[in-house]
Amino acid sequence: MPSTDRRTMARELTMQAICQMDVQGESALATLDRFFTENTDDPEVRKLAEKWSKGVWLSMKECDALITVAAVKWELSRLNQVDRSILRLGAYQLKYCHDIPEKVVINEAIELAKKYSAESSPAFVNGVMDAILKKLRMDSPRDSENKCEK
Repeated sequence: MPSTDRRTMARELTMQAICQMDVQGESALATLDRFFTENTDDPEVRKLAEKWSKGVWLSMKECDALITVAAVKWELSRLNQVDRSILRLGAYQLKYCHDIPEKVVINEAIELAKKYSAESSPAFVNGVMDAILKKLRMDSPRDSENKCEK
């Protein structure tokens, strides 16, 4: 995957790590470094993936609340694991990562869905991400605390 952008690679690894955390819970945090090291030689990709994965984990309740409001008629627990992980990453980045343009966050979430999920998932992810963005804009501009930088 040398032609893949570093942030795209980091998003893919983060989505996979979120899936692991969804199943294993907090114990998965201890294995993240090994997982990232096994999947990329690029230290910048590993650093981003670790930062985003830990950020999603620490903000999981807030991300899940946004998804629940945005995914009308869908229970979070009924979403497939990949879509749920993609949406959690997207919700986290929209709410906390001020350095990433909103359109990029949504487009990257759609691309993850195209690559890793079911045929209908990209449209679903697009709709939910758009609803999350609208909700965040109604509530206030992007959260003043940039948790993405921590």
